Amino acid sequence: MDDASRFNKSKLPSRHVTEGPARAPHRSYLYAMGLTTHQIHQPLVGVVSAWNEAAPCNIALMRQAQAVKKGVAAGGGTPREFCTITVTDGIAMGHGGMKASLVSRDVIADSVELTMRGHCYDAMVALAGCDKSLPGMMMAMVRLNVPSIFIYGGSILPGTFKGQPVTVQDLFEAVGKHSVGQMSDEDLDELERVACPSAGACGAQFTANTMATVSEAIGLALPYSAGAPAPYEIRDQFCMTAGEVVMDLIAKNIRPRDIVTLKALENAATVVAASGGSTNAALHLPAIANECGIKFDLFDVAEIFKRTPYVADLKPGGKYVAKDMFEVGGIPLMMKTLLDHGFLHGDCLTVTGRTIAENLAKVKWNDKQDVVYPANKPITVTGGVVGLRGNLAPEGAIVKVAGMPENKQRFSGPARCFDTEEKCFEAVRTKQYKEGDVLVIRYEGPKGGPGMREMLATTASLYGQGMGDKVALITDGRFSGATRGFCVGHVGPEAAVGGPIALLKDGDIITLDAVKGELSCDVSEAEFAERRKAWKPREHEYGSGAIWKYAQTVGNARDGAVTHPGFKGEKHVYADQ
Repeated sequence: MDDASRFNKSKLPSRHVTEGPARAPHRSYLYAMGLTTHQIHQPLVGVVSAWNEAAPCNIALMRQAQAVKKGVAAGGGTPREFCTITVTDGIAMGHGGMKASLVSRDVIADSVELTMRGHCYDAMVALAGCDKSLPGMMMAMVRLNVPSIFIYGGSILPGTFKGQPVTVQDLFEAVGKHSVGQMSDEDLDELERVACPSAGACGAQFTANTMATVSEAIGLALPYSAGAPAPYEIRDQFCMTAGEVVMDLIAKNIRPRDIVTLKALENAATVVAASGGSTNAALHLPAIANECGIKFDLFDVAEIFKRTPYVADLKPGGKYVAKDMFEVGGIPLMMKTLLDHGFLHGDCLTVTGRTIAENLAKVKWNDKQDVVYPANKPITVTGGVVGLRGNLAPEGAIVKVAGMPENKQRFSGPARCFDTEEKCFEAVRTKQYKEGDVLVIRYEGPKGGPGMREMLATTASLYGQGMGDKVALITDGRFSGATRGFCVGHVGPEAAVGGPIALLKDGDIITLDAVKGELSCDVSEAEFAERRKAWKPREHEYGSGAIWKYAQTVGNARDGAVTHPGFKGEKHVYADQ
């Protein structure tokens, strides 16, 4: 079958740009870029990457995009490359720049949508490297609902420090060690030079690798493609194949909303828990669901977490990194054992045109490795991430417990309240806190921050000081996927809207119980009501610009901190224009 008969251009969005006498001016722009008549009348495929020179996470994406374009051309399409922004959390961490991070997720989705709409592209291959660019791209894919494939740029290789493998997590924790005299200036200098030795996103099961794992489990990425490290040459093969396969999706009219169903979202949440992944997934999965009109909030995610075994021994709770899992069988190995033991829906469609079960049919268990445990003999019988609820978090909260023994999953102590991350970090840096305290960081939620910052600098310093399991921390902000210890995020309602966390006082006794899924304090409803009378909303420091604009529209963490109604407000789908 030739390309002309494979693709019905009269039903594709690009017809508004390339077909008929009225589009002669539009075609003149395409001729100006060297396209042939044949290329102009083929399907136009947007190849979007989050390439930039901000960090190693994204630096390989431009090269990988060229391989995608070759695949699109080989499959009978005309690739059109464009870029979007990225804010890299490792660079933004620990200062005001982190307020831009979660905001960037929605800007990425919006900018991809606008580029696709404005130029009437028929399909999309999206490449992403750092944390928010992954969900941002997936949100755009299901929003537009044109045939699409997601490609992860790949993880970084581990560094080596004094003969031991290290990641950037070790470096953040080294800052804490250095602050209490347990690491010399010379060692800190050496560690920062070797911790990140290649291109790629943070190597452990932090947010980037967590959402990369999601991309395969939810069905938007090719099997194995999310596990290969950025420097591996096989990445180009995955990219080339993605370009070819997206052309098949156009021919078969298989779209992202055919793939991203409630069952697929449940599969995604399952692999997050099974891999001890980032708590940020509990923000991003509801946001993706919002684009499809599927109810899937923090509590729905937490229910999946509660019944899922933790099987992948990955950092920060475990001992291995993404490269190690790829080399023993990749994400499909983990998915296979979950499927075999009834934890995944095998009938979900994927971008291969086959189901999850069909994709995994030939995957054999590798018993010569200890990176991934069998799902019937897991590391722990419940997931590495837990949802919490109680009088301190009526709209929920979340904590990562991967690697924590059960006797460490309960904590009770007096509140020590801070109204910004900086104030808490300074108290930690100068050790102005006590063993047994529950540090409370508030007014850092989606509206209150604005931007819902991550708190890795603070939590890593606690660990570096040897206090990671001797105090707890709760916040209406977020935590990095690299955070470990009893650190509870996404506490809702947030302080900025008068949630209970805003009404806490120093000395209130807070109880955290990840086994029962509770987050509460010893303040009665009557006392909370009395304190609320004296509470006044706080103004944040942004009176204009993108972060101000975000604060005007952003919703709560429970529903994914989204900024628009999604499918609920949709009146037409771009793909059907």
